[in-house]
Amino acid sequence: MSTNNNIAKPKRRSKLRAKMGMLYYGLLRKLLWIKLKPVFAVKKADAALPYLHFCHKTPLLRKLKDVDMWYQYNKIINLKIAVKQINGIVLHPGEIFSFWKLIGKPTKHKGYVNGMVLRNGTFTSAIGGGLCQLSNLIFWMTLHTPLTVTERHRHGYDVFPDSNRTQPFGSGATCFYPHGDLMIHNDTPYDFQLVVTVTDKYLEGKWYSTKAQDYRYKVTERNHEMKGEYWGGYSRHNELYREIFDKNGNYISEEFILSNSAIMMYSPFLCDSADKQR
Repeated sequence: MSTNNNIAKPKRRSKLRAKMGMLYYGLLRKLLWIKLKPVFAVKKADAALPYLHFCHKTPLLRKLKDVDMWYQYNKIINLKIAVKQINGIVLHPGEIFSFWKLIGKPTKHKGYVNGMVLRNGTFTSAIGGGLCQLSNLIFWMTLHTPLTVTERHRHGYDVFPDSNRTQPFGSGATCFYPHGDLMIHNDTPYDFQLVVTVTDKYLEGKWYSTKAQDYRYKVTERNHEMKGEYWGGYSRHNELYREIFDKNGNYISEEFILSNSAIMMYSPFLCDSADKQR
C-alpha cells in the first residue's frame, strides 16, 4: 500500500543561513524552557522504584560501512558523561522529562569529545556526537509505557542500510542541542523513574514506576515503502502503530504513533524484471 508521500529535492543552505537558523530556534527553545521550568523533572532517586515497566539495551559498538571505529569509541565517552545527568531521574505526575534540559550543552569543558553526527545526508564529527543512541533508547522504551512523548525528531535522511535491524525503521529520536529535544510528559497519577547505564558492551535503560503495569504495548510497522523521487533520488516511508494488550495478553486496541519520511542516501535493493512479472 502506497503512502503517497513525496519528498522535495533537498536544498543546500549557506553556512550563514544555517547559523542564523540555529541562533533563532535556539532562542525560541530557551524561552520555552523558561516558560516550562516549573514542570521540568529535576529530582533523582538512588533506589529504583518497585515496578519495572520496560527495559531495553543497544550495542555500543557496531560496524558501519565507511565509518572509522574511533567515532564509536568516542561516542562511549560521551554517553557515559550524559548518562550521569539523567540516570535515576524521577518523573512525577504532571512533570516533563527534557533530554537537553537535563544533559545541558555538550562541551569540551565538560569532557565531551568528537563523535559521529549525521548532517545533510552524511556523517561528520562534532563535540558530543553519538548521543542520539541515548535519545533513541529512551524514546523506544517510552513507547512501551503509558507516558506521553510530546516532542520527538527524526532524521530527514536514511544514511545507512538496515543491518541486523531489530526495531522498525523510524523508531528512534534524533537530538541536536538545544531545540532538537526529546520531551516526555507524565500524565499518569504515578511516579516513573528512568535508569540508564553504560556497560562494557551495551547502553541499557529501564523505566520503573510506583504502580505495576496495567497494559502491555507492542510497536508495529505498516505501509513501509521505498520509492524513486522525480528528482532522481530515493525515499523511504512508513507508519508506526502501538497495539495495547491487558496483563493477560488479550488485545484491547491500537493507536497511531507517527509517520516517517526520509531521503535515502543509498540505493535500495530493486527486484529484477522477472520478479516484477511474478
